[in-house]
Amino acid sequence: MLDSFDVMLYSLVLASLLQDPTLHLTSTVAGYLGSLTLVAAAVGGVAFGVIADRIGRKRALMAAVLIYSIFTAACGLAQNVAQLAVFRILLGFGMGGEWATGVALVSETFPARHRGKALAFVQSSWAIGYGLAALVNLLVMPVWGWRGVFFVGVAPALFTIWVRQRLEEPPMWRASAPAERGRIGQLFTGAIASTTIFIILMNACSLFGWWGLNLWVAAYLNLPPERGGIGLSSSTMSLFVIAMQVGMWLGYISFGFIADAIGRKRAYVVFLVSAGILLPIYGNLRAPSALLFLGPAVAFFGTGYFSGFGAVIAELYPTSIRATAAGVCYNVGRLASAVAPFVVGSLAASSGFGVAFAIVGSAFFLAALMWFGIPDTGNKALA
Repeated sequence: MLDSFDVMLYSLVLASLLQDPTLHLTSTVAGYLGSLTLVAAAVGGVAFGVIADRIGRKRALMAAVLIYSIFTAACGLAQNVAQLAVFRILLGFGMGGEWATGVALVSETFPARHRGKALAFVQSSWAIGYGLAALVNLLVMPVWGWRGVFFVGVAPALFTIWVRQRLEEPPMWRASAPAERGRIGQLFTGAIASTTIFIILMNACSLFGWWGLNLWVAAYLNLPPERGGIGLSSSTMSLFVIAMQVGMWLGYISFGFIADAIGRKRAYVVFLVSAGILLPIYGNLRAPSALLFLGPAVAFFGTGYFSGFGAVIAELYPTSIRATAAGVCYNVGRLASAVAPFVVGSLAASSGFGVAFAIVGSAFFLAALMWFGIPDTGNKALA
């Protein structure tokens, strides 16, 4: 929730950043900034995956949250594009580290029969964080502008106090052999190597789709028609985004139950194919009422599948490299998907959001194809 809250503030104030005369920010450069954040998140995710396996989930989680909270607030101090880029890179490094650590922590805490549902509830909080970010934008933007919105992003740092006092390391991690922890090379040896490669490719395609949609959807709704947008006010756009988060939350929760019932693979393919169909339709709509109606459905299928990723990683890799596997498979895929903000921004500027979102939709179809090379783990007991 806090991860989403901080990182998605950028997309919600993006239209204001583009229109701020002091920054001289263009759509193309804004896409570059989004891509830089994802590259930094990929590096941070891999690094923190290894760190979490070696020193523990708890300490790694605290460090990641502190880093992205501090540098989200720092974005509000940026006086030019270069400063904003530096702060977004450092924010991304911390943001990327939280997911791999959290997935390992939750996977090792819940029993096999409830693992998919537990991770679904954790992942669903991304939608809550995104909705809270939209609410902050709704309340803070009219009063203090985009800088004030970023300043609120320091709030998640308080969460580390709770983590320090209340969380314990999973017994499964404490029992693992220290010499075997965090060895990246194990991911690419033996029979698991091809699985690792297909997971990375699948994640790259699905993350391309996710970031291509979610980093630009607020700008699509907010920008004036002459710049390819719908022309909604910032407040109305925030309400539309909040409505989409309801669909996103339901998608995350539903996927956990569906995946536990019919398997990770089939659930993933259904969601990805549905997203690939719906997104181009959404990008070509101009009527606000139609966008408001279809938005939650796009968010439901276009994001819900991520609830299953943590369970797939947990059930395929042993405890000694579980966080490392999550960090590598998720974040190498994220690194490949880092071109999405730039591609969508450039296509939106040259050909319109309809074409840009059609390209994003095709990425979801490619992600579904990658599942031919990934085993369906079911509710496998962890090793």
